[in-house]
Amino acid sequence: MTLGPQRQLFDIPPGVAYLNCAYMAPQLRSVTEAGLSAVQRKSSPWTVPPSAFFDESERLRSTFASVAGVDADAIALVPSVSYGIGTAVANVDIAAGQTVVVLAEQFPSNVYPWRAAAAASGAEVLTVARPADGDWTAAVATAVDERTAVVAVPQCHWTDGSIVDLVAVGAAAREVGAALVVDATQSFGAVPFDVAAVQPDFLVTAGYKWLLGPYSLGYLYVAPHRRDGVPLEHNWITRAGSEDFAALVDYRDEPAPGARRYDVGERSNFVLVPMALAALEQILAWGVPSIAATLADVTAAIASGAADLGHRSASAAQRGPHLLGLRHPDGVPAGLAARLAEQQIYVSIRGDSIRVSPHLYNTSDDVSRLLSALA
Repeated sequence: MTLGPQRQLFDIPPGVAYLNCAYMAPQLRSVTEAGLSAVQRKSSPWTVPPSAFFDESERLRSTFASVAGVDADAIALVPSVSYGIGTAVANVDIAAGQTVVVLAEQFPSNVYPWRAAAAASGAEVLTVARPADGDWTAAVATAVDERTAVVAVPQCHWTDGSIVDLVAVGAAAREVGAALVVDATQSFGAVPFDVAAVQPDFLVTAGYKWLLGPYSLGYLYVAPHRRDGVPLEHNWITRAGSEDFAALVDYRDEPAPGARRYDVGERSNFVLVPMALAALEQILAWGVPSIAATLADVTAAIASGAADLGHRSASAAQRGPHLLGLRHPDGVPAGLAARLAEQQIYVSIRGDSIRVSPHLYNTSDDVSRLLSALA
């Protein structure tokens, strides 16, 4: 099912064609209102009961779990993708001579930690070259062998939306005993993700792009067999019984249940949590499949119009419904993004492609303006 125009839910001026959600999502009006109310409440801390340290973050955890289709015990609240990947690195085994498989030009947050881990253990980061036929899935599967310790990949490539079939890749990883670690930042919330079918060991996503939330708050999914590992930090709130403030001096080694042991300290951020919650509630109201279906129509129109101007992009079967990269034989004109911005048309340049990433706030007029400007 596709959705009708949703621009009225965002504070976007009529003259702005913002086709850059993969960079940073504009805030829903409801998210802004939640943030303003939260800032005001923080000025009166006597109105913030001790239970707020737990109730609001647990509600956020449960709401994200609903979006992901998993139980709340599977989710840790983290400040960034690098924090989530760091948690994964600390809890998977990598030995000398083994490999960590990544994509060429993959986003750095899911590369740098593995490079450090490989250097420390004598392993190798194996980079899969961009396939000429656009089939990342086959290319990754070919790279996975008996030496593979970890497959660390996204659901779609951040530069152009080209997809990786994580069900197939996950099966290939499990066949050789490798862990699957997914950075889903550029797809989660806009593309359906079947956790049960993919079976990632760890999956992390930032909240400020396709989940429409604030910066510095993200989510980490942890598979059941990974929930007894070592956290990056030892904070008070992730220990069992921490709800009893008077008993905090009775130190306990037992962690809180599930993936909560991996929560960042000060997870109960009294401004960001209400904002993130408002965003996720709207995602649930729309439904990720409906978001994806709606955005597929928008990106198809852009891809078709851009093709008439000589731009190539991945086929609908080889890219996500929400994001596409336009490549021209003559390359990206110098200063293109800035020249478009002068016309209040916003896209990103990533690698050799013009990255276009619409959301439900975009209109057919936005698409027409982009294509006219490119022409």
